[in-house]
Amino acid sequence: MLKERARLLTLAIFALDLALIAGAFVLAYWLRSTALPPWAPRLFQGELYALQAYLPFLPIALLIWGGLLLSSGRYRSHRIVPILDEAKALVRVCVTGLVLFTLVLYASRLDELLLGHDKISRAWIALFAALSCIFLLAEKLFLRVSSRYVRTKGYNYRKVAIVGTNQTALDIARSVEAHRFWGFKVLGFITRAKSDPSVIPSKYRILGSVDGISSLLDQHPVDDVIFAVSRRDLDDMEETYLRLEERGIQVRFALNFFPHTRAKVRLEELDGLPLLAFSTAPSGVLAMAGKRLMDVVFSCALLMLGLPIVLAIAIALKLTSGGKVLFRQTRCGLNGQPFTLYKFRTMVADAEQRRRELQHLNELDGPVFKVDKDPRVTGRLARFLRKFSLDELPQLLNVLRGDMSLVGPRPPIPEEVAQYQPWQRRRLSMKPGLTCLWQISGRNQVDFDRWIELDLEYIDSWSPLLDLKILARTIPVVLSGRGAS
Repeated sequence: MLKERARLLTLAIFALDLALIAGAFVLAYWLRSTALPPWAPRLFQGELYALQAYLPFLPIALLIWGGLLLSSGRYRSHRIVPILDEAKALVRVCVTGLVLFTLVLYASRLDELLLGHDKISRAWIALFAALSCIFLLAEKLFLRVSSRYVRTKGYNYRKVAIVGTNQTALDIARSVEAHRFWGFKVLGFITRAKSDPSVIPSKYRILGSVDGISSLLDQHPVDDVIFAVSRRDLDDMEETYLRLEERGIQVRFALNFFPHTRAKVRLEELDGLPLLAFSTAPSGVLAMAGKRLMDVVFSCALLMLGLPIVLAIAIALKLTSGGKVLFRQTRCGLNGQPFTLYKFRTMVADAEQRRRELQHLNELDGPVFKVDKDPRVTGRLARFLRKFSLDELPQLLNVLRGDMSLVGPRPPIPEEVAQYQPWQRRRLSMKPGLTCLWQISGRNQVDFDRWIELDLEYIDSWSPLLDLKILARTIPVVLSGRGAS
């Protein structure tokens, strides 16, 4: 019954979210078409088509925003999530929605198809995204504040019993007690056989032992039971868990099996078998699909826009240095899988063999190799291409093939990876990219350990918005040629 009520509530909130997005869609049209032009005629020039002409874009907007809301976890229980964190998540959803909505309309030219030769109003798109964000934030804030107010008054709370009398169990109780608005109330502790309850302060109740949990729950009805026991004790808890399952009581386990790990934990299911998955890299299917979509759309656009430049570089290299235009090199990709990386050839044919001869000139520490004014570079054109990273344009093909991403740690060669320390190999847990935090932080001016730290920082804090920020900051860095060689 509780699960069914939770599903209905989730469905109702999701429907309300979609209704608010639709409302923002219509209100943005009214503001841009009617309300704002008299106040700012220079900013809002020209009349819009009738609302009926814009309505075909509404299902696209609902699909994008609805998918982002579902993939962001906005419909899980947020009793213990800070309001500020939820607000940040909603802003990320709306910013990502704005980018994807704009890409779909302009990249596919759907606006021209539906509106004739005219493009859709950019001001309307911006107003729509802003109003969607405001409406969703206001709704979530109202729901959160109202529900928390009700819980602090002693209503709509869930009674919790904690199995275990160790420090973890006590920390859970104190945390619940310090956050009344979560809507939980600790009824007491349930002891294990041969356990010492002395660590539990006298202000908390000892309800009884797990051996008599059935009669204990008859006397003290609870909604949730939290197990705060060691891994060894879990083997003896199966019978206790089954008794709770029979009663329909929600059970939680404190998963501090590996207290020093920094990996994110999620529950998966393999053919009915529950699995705990530990991952230090982003692994959401929809989030990764969105990142891949952005890679494909941006790479196709860049290749089409830059095709004249690519052809000019290829012809110039052929005329000035002869030989092959493209340089192919084996690099390590996601989880160390090898792939062939493409670059414009800017060095002599035997550059790889001559690297050992120049090892004493290496200006970077660690396993990477960089030499200022590298004698293997073929000439002025090659140095120009390397300075402004134009030699890396063919890597857009690697992005389209799926070997690389637009943003991610730079792909190392296998010889470098062989010299990595264990903690440094985690940079391979995400698909390599054309640009990254290292690229916009000085490139060759950053030492190797700091380089790795920046890559790990990117992996730990990845979001679509972070990718867009890095791409935006890469443009002035590349144009200035700062830190390149």
